[in-house]
Parts: sequence; structure tokens; C-alpha cells
Amino acid sequence: MSSLRPDHSRPQEQDASVGELLSLVTTDVQTLFRQEVELAKTEVRQEATKAGKAAGMYGGAGFAGYMVLLFVSLAAVFGLANVMDGGWAALIVAAVWAVVAAVLYARGRARMRTVSPKPEQTVETMKENTRWAHHPTS
Repeated sequence: MSSLRPDHSRPQEQDASVGELLSLVTTDVQTLFRQEVELAKTEVRQEATKAGKAAGMYGGAGFAGYMVLLFVSLAAVFGLANVMDGGWAALIVAAVWAVVAAVLYARGRARMRTVSPKPEQTVETMKENTRWAHHPTS
């Protein structure tokens, strides 16, 4: 029942001045803001941990995929070596991989040219917020 007792550290509402009430509201808002920031930090940490584990799994999958391609390429070389000289077989498999690499490079380069390093929507929103802060009634 101690939680039902009035908080004596705060002035009674009818006895408090506007300045005291404003001070209490400001303190409460600051406390709320700090708590929200701490909550956001905790959530970000948890999500970063999950993302790190997922990235590790992607890394493992990438390495496994690399190994598959390596052994498939070796099998192709050995398979072609049954029909032609081993050097030519290796050169044909290497040429196929060179074409794949060139195509992936060209597509990646084209896509990278469309990437904007500046977060356009955030910048525009911040500009709007600044305009509103200067003229809140418009």
C-alpha cells in the first residue's frame, strides 16, 4: 500500500507554480527520452548480434559455394581432358570463368553507379523539419 501514498518529493498540484510544474514535466520528458534511447540501444544490440550470426552463416555458405565451384571446375577439366589435351581443357574452363567474371563485373559496376552515398529521403525530411521549426504555423 505504500505505492498509494502521495509522492512528497513533488509539490502538490494545487500548490505548485507554473514554473515548478513545467520543471516537473521537463524532468519527466527527459527521463522518458533517456529510457527510450536505452531501449533503442538494447534493441539495436540484439539485432546486430542476430545480423552478425547471419553474416557468419552467409560467409560459410559462400565458402562452401566456392569449394563446389572449384571442384566442379576441376571435374570439367578432367572430363574435357578425356577428349583433348589437359592444357587445352584447363584453358577452356578458365576462359568460361573469365567470361562469367567479366559479366558479373560489368553488372556490378552498372549497379554501383546507381547507388547514392547520401540518404536522400532523410536529408529531405531534415530540411522539412528545419523549415517547420523556423515557421511552425505554416
